[in-house]
Amino acid sequence: MNVEKTLKLSLLYGAAVSILIAIVGSVVGALVAGLAGLLSALIGAAVGFLFVGITALSVLIAVRTSKDDPSSPVFFVIIMGAWLVKLVGFIGFVAVFRGVDALDPVALFVALVAAAVGSVGADVVAVLRSRIPYADPPLPGDAADSSDRASS
Repeated sequence: MNVEKTLKLSLLYGAAVSILIAIVGSVVGALVAGLAGLLSALIGAAVGFLFVGITALSVLIAVRTSKDDPSSPVFFVIIMGAWLVKLVGFIGFVAVFRGVDALDPVALFVALVAAAVGSVGADVVAVLRSRIPYADPPLPGDAADSSDRASS
C-alpha cells in the first residue's frame, strides 16, 4: 500500500469518526443544551474533519513535492506550514465563534476535543493497517543480483 492509499484510508476513518461525533454529539448536545448544543456539536465535528483533510492534503503535497524523500527540508516546510495554518485557523475559529450566542461553548469544546482525539486515533489505525515497508532490501532475482552472476 502506498502513501496515497494510506491517506485515503485516513480520510475515510476520519470521516467515520466525524460522522459518529456529529450524530452522538448532536443528540447529547440537543438533550443538554437544546438547539445551541446540537449546532455546536455539528460545527465541532465539521471543523475536526476539516483539520483531518488539511493534514492528509499537506502530507500528499509534501510527498509529491519532495519526490518521496521524507528527509527533504521541503517535506518538513510543507508539513509545518500546514500545522501553522491549522493553528491560526483554530485561533481564528475560536475568536469568531467565541461570542456567538447561538452556540453552546461546552458542547463545542467537547465536540472539538472528541474530533481531535478521534482523528489522531483514525490516523493511527490507518497507518497501522497500511503495511508500508520501511526498508527496500534487494530480493533474489533482482536486476542487480543477475548482473553479479553474469560477471562471475
